[in-house]
Amino acid sequence: MDYEIFDLGDITLQSGVTLPNAFLAYKTYGELNEKKDNVIVYPTAFGDQHGQNEWLIGSGMALDPQKYFIIVPNLLGNGLSSSPSNTPPPFDKANFPQVTIYDNVKFQNRLVTEKFGIQKIALVVGWSMGGIQSYQWGASYPDMVERIAPFCGGAKTWPQTYVVLDGMKAALMAAVGFDSSKLNQLTSADMRTVARVYAGWGLSQAYYREELYRDMGFDSLEDFVAGVWEDSFMKMDPHNVLAMLWAGQNADISANPVYNGDFDEALKNIKALACVMPGSTDLFCTADDNEYEAKLIPNAVFNPIESIWGHFAGRGINSVDNKFIDDNLKRLLGLNPNG
Repeated sequence: MDYEIFDLGDITLQSGVTLPNAFLAYKTYGELNEKKDNVIVYPTAFGDQHGQNEWLIGSGMALDPQKYFIIVPNLLGNGLSSSPSNTPPPFDKANFPQVTIYDNVKFQNRLVTEKFGIQKIALVVGWSMGGIQSYQWGASYPDMVERIAPFCGGAKTWPQTYVVLDGMKAALMAAVGFDSSKLNQLTSADMRTVARVYAGWGLSQAYYREELYRDMGFDSLEDFVAGVWEDSFMKMDPHNVLAMLWAGQNADISANPVYNGDFDEALKNIKALACVMPGSTDLFCTADDNEYEAKLIPNAVFNPIESIWGHFAGRGINSVDNKFIDDNLKRLLGLNPNG
């Protein structure tokens, strides 16, 4: 096991349900300094675990473990933190309670403050649903978070994004004839259809038209869809996926008692320096949505990743996009991006 567990105990969720013996899985990189002010929080995205964040961490990079103490908390529902797949009855599988992004960030805050005694965070950064969590950190703890850098992720799930996620959910519901009483019959094999649904959204039209998958070693479109999309999705537990889809569909940094649904107010209340980086060709976390958000955050810069890699411009696969993200993080942290 290359990660640690923070026991949350019995937690009351936003829904009012109490989840007993909950826990947060996390991994740290680097050392916490004496002042405890070299902290970066880097939450995981939908379907990801901490290992999938490691492409952005390294010597000489913005997220340098020799300079910073980097905490990667795993999203509830991702199979490592409390999830449908690892929770005993009565909250196992399809019975797992609804967990919000607000819940996740609240528990991450407990990890940061209770386990490490940290009061200031230099940066919260994340891709996709990790990006939503970085916005939520900024809105929930405006005096604690000095910088945020969401990339390819919005401050809420805008309507079209909701519809995309709903299509993924429908693929699983179809496997049980849309009978929610049969959800516990789902297996990872049912994730094949979800993969095919998502394949059209994760990358841009131009990516497919230019057959960039050939650079990844795939000879045909069919090989790519099977070898990347099906392969990665069929490793996921369908009940975990449904839990994360619910969190994603209902994500909104203002959907809590602090802001009572006033989305603009939540954005205006973010004090952190923000670098908002959408993928210029992202089909479902669009640059337009991010531009609206960035205009309302008092100290935000809007810096799209000019790339035909769509949502996956933030996935850590394409070296040009990776360098763009890293350079922007260096600027945000006051490091010389060319040094």
